[in-house]
Amino acid sequence: MKNISFCFQFHAPYRLKRYRFFEIGQDHYYYDDMQTEENISWLVEKSYMPLCQTLKEMIKFSHGKFHCALSVSGILLDMFQQYAPEMIDLLKELAQTKCVEFVCTPYAYSLAAEYNKLDFEEQLKRHSEQIQELFSQKPVTVWNTELLYSDEIGDQLLHLGYKTVMTEGAKHILSWKSPNYLYNSAVNSKLKLMLRNTALSDELSFHFSDPSWKNYPMDAEKYAQQLSMLPEEEQIVNIWLGAETFGIRQNADTGIFAFLKALPFYALEKEIGFLTPQEAAKKLQAADTIPIPYPVTWTGEAKDLAAYNGNDLQQEAIQKLYAVAERVRLCQDKRLKNDWLILQDINHLRYMNHIDHGGSHYESAYDAFTNYMNVLSDFLQLVDEQYPTTIENEELNELLTTINNQEKEIAALEEEVKKLKNKKKQ
Repeated sequence: MKNISFCFQFHAPYRLKRYRFFEIGQDHYYYDDMQTEENISWLVEKSYMPLCQTLKEMIKFSHGKFHCALSVSGILLDMFQQYAPEMIDLLKELAQTKCVEFVCTPYAYSLAAEYNKLDFEEQLKRHSEQIQELFSQKPVTVWNTELLYSDEIGDQLLHLGYKTVMTEGAKHILSWKSPNYLYNSAVNSKLKLMLRNTALSDELSFHFSDPSWKNYPMDAEKYAQQLSMLPEEEQIVNIWLGAETFGIRQNADTGIFAFLKALPFYALEKEIGFLTPQEAAKKLQAADTIPIPYPVTWTGEAKDLAAYNGNDLQQEAIQKLYAVAERVRLCQDKRLKNDWLILQDINHLRYMNHIDHGGSHYESAYDAFTNYMNVLSDFLQLVDEQYPTTIENEELNELLTTINNQEKEIAALEEEVKKLKNKKKQ
């Protein structure tokens, strides 16, 4: 039986305010709250709310047979709580259906996996705890930022206890193979890889309302037929989309929501089921092993990181930002740590791309770079006040090791106390 694994990805950045050079050292608040609230309200009204309501209806009318996954960044969940609490309520309703899996993603939707492994681990842990607190689910599947993956990242995720990773079914990693299978990671067969079907996902994201597209006009019956004609042995088709596909990239008047709502009916009629990534990893056998020695993402033609680190501006921003990672990790200032997370958001780097600004509100890549670096300069000054640059990295590493050992010892003692309490109750 064929299955579709749908996943909808939600993320939006905090907007930085216009921050000028003379404000460095004077103004330590970096955000345009009005722009941020307006952007979130617009996304919720046009896309996020109608999409989640549609998913809820699909689950109801399919009698629980429609299953899907959601990737919602920690930063966005924070903004929902602040600006659109109705979204949190709706996401909780989806979680209560038991038909929706919330996958783990870096809290800040950052490139920490590539540039700072410890911070990557901390962001995954924080996001996992947030998902458990809000939706009573413990994430077991990872959607890294922009589906970023390599064997090196896979090795770290395996050691963190994750069993399934989602990434892009890029042609250069698949070669002649199909993305419509479950695969083993090259680092360890215990780690399963799910690969996005680029063609069938992009057909909805970019071509749904394009009159020049070969399958225009697309409807749910035609799409289900397209899926049913795939080879019988291809058991899982991963359709993963940015949430903004619904209502923004494809306006509501294109019929995109009606298409989505009708799809379970036509798919189930053709004996096509729906699985979450967690369900797929449990139910299906891996067909083969896929080595991915270099980072792959779902971005651009090359499916790499060039959109975020491909020019001198981006590389300088990344180098300056992650150079203070150890110092930020040591500090106890909650506001500084929160700024650290927000400044890692991948969108700040995307805005510095000369070719594709990714919906930037800046006039140019240089404008985005200048504003970001002014903010970063002030932030770095505050970090330096906590842990001056006169302290050598070796000294910092020793201090960090001591702190980490203390935290592990505390965790072990807490676990021992918990066991003793349980034993006493018995």
